[in-house]
Amino acid sequence: MDIPHQRLVYFQVTIEAGSIRQAAARLDIAPSAVSRQIGLLEEAMAATLIERTRDGVQPTRVGEMLLDYIQQREQLDQSFGERLDAYQRLETGEIRLIIGEGFVGDLVNIPLRAFRSQYPGITLKVNTGSMQSIIDRVVEDEADIGLMYHERVHPQLRFWHSSPQPLVAMMSPEHPLAAVNHALTLEEVAAHPMALWGPTHGVRQLMDDGFRDAGVRPHMVMQTNSMEVLKQAARSELCITLLPAFAAARELEEGVLIARDVECSSFRQARAHIITRIGRRMPRASLQLLRHLERWITAFSGPRQE
Repeated sequence: MDIPHQRLVYFQVTIEAGSIRQAAARLDIAPSAVSRQIGLLEEAMAATLIERTRDGVQPTRVGEMLLDYIQQREQLDQSFGERLDAYQRLETGEIRLIIGEGFVGDLVNIPLRAFRSQYPGITLKVNTGSMQSIIDRVVEDEADIGLMYHERVHPQLRFWHSSPQPLVAMMSPEHPLAAVNHALTLEEVAAHPMALWGPTHGVRQLMDDGFRDAGVRPHMVMQTNSMEVLKQAARSELCITLLPAFAAARELEEGVLIARDVECSSFRQARAHIITRIGRRMPRASLQLLRHLERWITAFSGPRQE
């Protein structure tokens, strides 16, 4: 039932004032106007709302039900106003991120930690996925912000910021290639057993393009969908792998892995990207997080290679 708010006000003030005349005085209008509005309200509800007594007016049973409704409505309005105010002050809200697995360590420790410290009331929902799943979830509005490695052109993606993050060879310090001081050729890399991502992963597609353009076939002995498996395989001297340096920042800093440049233009031109869907209106909280992520992705570049 669509009840005009002004009629509810007239009815409530009349009950609180105890008479139509006193209600009119409070509202600074003619008593006939108050009486007419209450009459229209009674007509719409097909029920009598007030009854006159020796002491003034009081609500009927339906009138009491209407008063209860008005009070609940006021409470809802107040609650909504408070929630909206808190949301606009960035005290509440939710942001959904979908990211490549390689971003997890630095992302949680630096920009997300700083953002949570500044906006503790905001809930962050962070999931990992392949490049294609990141694109799909951002385009389908199942995620607000995406972080992915290796650009794929898409008409519905907005690239907020991109950071150069070359693809490098990762290996144990004991691996024979660790002693090489020059940038490795694709032929040198392909001559050794390799642990690689599955064929749908963005890093694997970048790697496949580079080897195919060079006419070189990599010696793959392990394939996985796990970043941890790749790093452990490289640490064990079983294989070398190809990753951006930031994906193994901790291991490179600890010295359990070594990174070597690779002579491949597409590897050197690879970038990390912050994406959203074109046309999506970003809440204030999401825009604040985007600014945190932009500052972080501009600064982070993994440890220097030896």
